Amino acid sequence: MTTVLVALGVNLGIAVLKALAGVVTGSAALLAEAGHSVADTTTEALLLTALRRSGRPADRRHPFGYGKERYFWSLLAAVSIFASGALFAFVEGVRALLGGPVDEPDSWVGYAVLGLAFVLEATSWAQAMRQVRAEAAAERRPILRHLRLVDDPTAKTVLLEDSAALLGLLLAFAGIGLHQLTGIWAFDGIASLAIGVLLAVVAYIMGRTNKGLLIGRQADPTLVRAIQRRLAQTPEVESVVDLLTMLTGTDRILLCAKLDFTDSLTAAELERACMRIDGELRDAFPDLDEIFLEPVPRNDPELRARVLARYGGALDGLRG
Repeated sequence: MTTVLVALGVNLGIAVLKALAGVVTGSAALLAEAGHSVADTTTEALLLTALRRSGRPADRRHPFGYGKERYFWSLLAAVSIFASGALFAFVEGVRALLGGPVDEPDSWVGYAVLGLAFVLEATSWAQAMRQVRAEAAAERRPILRHLRLVDDPTAKTVLLEDSAALLGLLLAFAGIGLHQLTGIWAFDGIASLAIGVLLAVVAYIMGRTNKGLLIGRQADPTLVRAIQRRLAQTPEVESVVDLLTMLTGTDRILLCAKLDFTDSLTAAELERACMRIDGELRDAFPDLDEIFLEPVPRNDPELRARVLARYGGALDGLRG
């Protein structure tokens, strides 16, 4: 929440400054950056909505909870960045290139706004990076791997958009500076187009991440392997036939384990074993939200065929 609120305040103030500077200087790159900041502000508002709505408890209509709402609103944030940021930058770039030479009076205003915006964006970026580093350290994995596997797109979204914002500011500075130094007006339009490409790339990365989470992505393979080992060591379990996991929200995992239990167990012993295993798994892996344990024969041909089809020969499905 702190990371999103910091980014929201920063982007809202910067959007106003860039828009005023763009009107004063007539720079297409500055106007493109104003559109960029408007898109980022909309993104933060959508992320705040995601944080609020995804925390609602499960009910009759949604027995697995509302955790995936965070992915839905984050996906809309990606669409916002493309629609109100990238497309606006493309339009401004084309307009500048087709419009012919334009004088940019009071260029110092543009430089001052870009410098101030860079300082503010760097503050927001530092806050997002601190959160991402803390999360990665808690999960004991490198930052890049954490960003690839993270089940909470909020901090990742802020970090990506702030990184894009810093790069966009450098592009706008280069466009205005080269125009002023060389007198070639096309540099301003080219900078605006470059900002549009940058925002489109960020929107694509965010959209792909949230699409995978909405469809139903497997939990972290390291965690899945740990669960598989824990189940395989259970005295009543002879074999872990299949293990299915799905992220249902941030720090919320649905687990379905198909287990071949010892044939000598009575029905009552099997029931007690399942209850004990459920409790042990929850104690060992707090992120497990719903657990389903299904007794199955390991040599059933139909089940074996389904597992082989899903994992391509790796029966435990844990190699990727």
